[in-house]
Amino acid sequence: MRGFVLLGIAVLAHGQYKAVNPKVAKIVGEVSEERITATLKKLESFGTRQISSRQDDPNGGVGAARKWIYEQFKSYSPRLEVSYDQYRLKAVAGANSRVPKDVDLYNIVAVLPGTIHKEQRVYVTAHYDTIQIAARTGAALAEGQAAPVADMDAPSPGVTDDGSGTACVMELARIMSQYEFDKTLVFVTFAGEEEGLLGASLYAAKAKKENQNIEALLNNDIIGSDVSGSGRTENRRVNVYSTDPLDSGPRTVARYFKEIAERYVPSMGVNLVFREDRVGRGGDHTPFAIEGFPAVRITTPQEDYSHQHTPTDTFEFTSVPYTARVTRLNGAVAASLAWAPTAPETMDNRTLLLTRGQSTYDAMLRWKHTPEPDLLGYVVVVRATTAPYWEREVFIPSGNEYTMTDVNIDELVIGVKAVDREGNESLVSPYVPNPRPKRVVETY
Repeated sequence: MRGFVLLGIAVLAHGQYKAVNPKVAKIVGEVSEERITATLKKLESFGTRQISSRQDDPNGGVGAARKWIYEQFKSYSPRLEVSYDQYRLKAVAGANSRVPKDVDLYNIVAVLPGTIHKEQRVYVTAHYDTIQIAARTGAALAEGQAAPVADMDAPSPGVTDDGSGTACVMELARIMSQYEFDKTLVFVTFAGEEEGLLGASLYAAKAKKENQNIEALLNNDIIGSDVSGSGRTENRRVNVYSTDPLDSGPRTVARYFKEIAERYVPSMGVNLVFREDRVGRGGDHTPFAIEGFPAVRITTPQEDYSHQHTPTDTFEFTSVPYTARVTRLNGAVAASLAWAPTAPETMDNRTLLLTRGQSTYDAMLRWKHTPEPDLLGYVVVVRATTAPYWEREVFIPSGNEYTMTDVNIDELVIGVKAVDREGNESLVSPYVPNPRPKRVVETY
């Protein structure tokens, strides 16, 4: 691959497509620890946000919490389209049921319509509900064991789980609603996560039915803890979980998150974890991944199980600086993607076209794309099949194909992305071989 590597180095000397977009950097810089602090303390003040808790108390319970979140979304900008995504849940029988009675569930949704590619959506999400689990231990929680639920109005402030994620969503809705983006941004705080990902599952199924074009979903759950129960401290790294296979939609979003987030917030490291979620645990990104949407989970690598789902999940044990850092990462990624060109289309609606070229010993990649006014060009990316991240890149200023001479395509994963003149990059469209159909052999 000598010719490819040398050409890549020559073109990369320009460095133009790796430029930092000042508008994205401004959004990152506008994240306020003071605002996040105020949000976390307000969420704590409701006492509980369990979905079956009191509905009509103006100062406490899930009813007061959802009304406050809704009103905050409405106050940020007249351009935000704010609504309740409401469902009626039926009671589930059983001594340890987390839905012991019929109850209304409210997801809170704030949509910032795009100006060009309105149909393409970038989501930033979290869950605002909480729960107190009775007679449980940190070990049981870590292993995902079921446990009985305390009284529905029992104290469950849930500041880290997941007031921290909710604060991230609200802070970015506040900041980003002051800008216009090419694509539509959607900010959602889900309910019913603690009862089995209920709100997210209902919303994801509806999004699938509506044929929503979700380009990426960034779900933030437990981003307020930087000290684990064992005493480990980690405040300069965040974990991003994504489902298999290696070049799935979620995995592509995870790689994008790492590259863009570390570009705009170099003081933070993004650790990609190539599994759906923590062992024995779950989050609201999973229902979307099941429906075929590219969704990932952003979370701290240092959880303190002794506080989760208890009255001690309070502001005292939550790190505002860490929550703010992770919020900045989300802002960089969501803004970059919402301003980026659309991703190159596939040649046959399934995969890019990758062939061995006329010589049968080359790697020839072809793609489709509708050029946009600010398009700078394309970037072909390459990695070994066993490598977690893209290893080589080459900039293509025009055209829709690229050939690497004397390259064995069997040993590589190859993809392409579009880049605009402000340095915003699309997601990578990787070549993924079509699965071989099962062969039915007739016998006598």
